[in-house]
Amino acid sequence: MNDDVIFGLHAVSSLIKKQPKRVLKLWIQESRQDDRVKALVALAKHQHISIEPVSRKQLDQQVSGRHQGVIAFAKAAQMQNEHALEALLDKLQHEQLDRTTPQAQTARTPFLLVLDGITDPHNLGACLRTAEAAGVQAVIAPKDRSAPLNATASKVASGAAESLPYIQVTNLARTLKHLQQRGIWIYGTAGEAENSLFQTDLQGPIAIVMGAEGEGLRRLTREHCDHLIRIPMTGSINSLNISVATGVCLFEALRQRTSS
Repeated sequence: MNDDVIFGLHAVSSLIKKQPKRVLKLWIQESRQDDRVKALVALAKHQHISIEPVSRKQLDQQVSGRHQGVIAFAKAAQMQNEHALEALLDKLQHEQLDRTTPQAQTARTPFLLVLDGITDPHNLGACLRTAEAAGVQAVIAPKDRSAPLNATASKVASGAAESLPYIQVTNLARTLKHLQQRGIWIYGTAGEAENSLFQTDLQGPIAIVMGAEGEGLRRLTREHCDHLIRIPMTGSINSLNISVATGVCLFEALRQRTSS
């Protein structure tokens, strides 16, 4: 299994804070001496991580994205699967039973994001970042026709890739059915749906399913949704970028789930 290459100040800092044992070594641009880099170096030294000063050219040759003078070489992340999802659902159920206030119970009520056919790592990273900010507990995607959690996705996710589970399942339709059996309602997004996002109750245990731009949800995925919902569009443009649409849906759910 190949090692991962993580780049960018925020992504590398998050990796060291949350998964320091994965980090093999850091490359730091030798000409950078600003406070953000110094703070990162101090963090790495505290975790006894090897640091190598290198030239800007060496960094540019290693990655194609904007590295901000920092690259981390790390052990490949272990992809999470159905077993991880089951463990998460059990954990949420137990935490809900232990909480006494309605607000605390709502905070641990299952709130999941499902990505069906999202193959662009940039879009995956943006969706992970939005999902983490909205309080989603896991992002689920099929193993086939899905973007990998690579360096680009991690950079765009800006730290969310290290804290939010990205679970790839063998059979998405079967997983959706299992979520339903666990009492989770499945809401699929479709432009032609009759029900509006803003008129839909999203306060309970839910999974919101987003399809690929242009193609939308696959037929089998659509058939396993309890409800289809749409984002109301009033302008001349009839579609949104997948990460923007995901943000709209997740933060409407968050608004409902945190309103008094």
